Amino acid sequence: MGVYQLNKANASLTEQQFSDRLMGCKERMYRIAYSYVKNQQDALEIVSEASYKAFLSYKKLESLDYVETWIARIVINCAIDHLRRKKKYTYIEDSQHSLTSADSNMYEALEVLKPEERSFIILKFFEGQRFKDIAEVLSLSENTVKSKFYRILNKLKLQLTRKEG
Repeated sequence: MGVYQLNKANASLTEQQFSDRLMGCKERMYRIAYSYVKNQQDALEIVSEASYKAFLSYKKLESLDYVETWIARIVINCAIDHLRRKKKYTYIEDSQHSLTSADSNMYEALEVLKPEERSFIILKFFEGQRFKDIAEVLSLSENTVKSKFYRILNKLKLQLTRKEG
């Protein structure tokens, strides 16, 4: 009975309404994707793939209150998949996008992390999410998110200390 009510509630969300909500978070989607790949074309490709996947599945959405959280999770998964696919090939690119020194150091520091670990840092620092919200996006408990976040933060600090020394 609960599933029927859930699907009935989602049926009230039209394609146009979902499309409007999706368009409203395109910039956020791009920022998340770019945080992973540091390349404009790849980030746009990830946003496109995530948008397509979200559009195919929006009627399965459990709660309309969490559309943005759900879409962020799709973007993160698409970005991680993209990195795994790209890992099989090595490309030498000329960067056409110049980063400030601070941006460059931040993105460089993220390179030492596994893609799954980057999610914590990106959601906390780049997106300004609270631990509670990160827990929802990553489907983990809030305490697990906190402990993993601080462990990852220490890993970054150690890496940066080694670089300076």
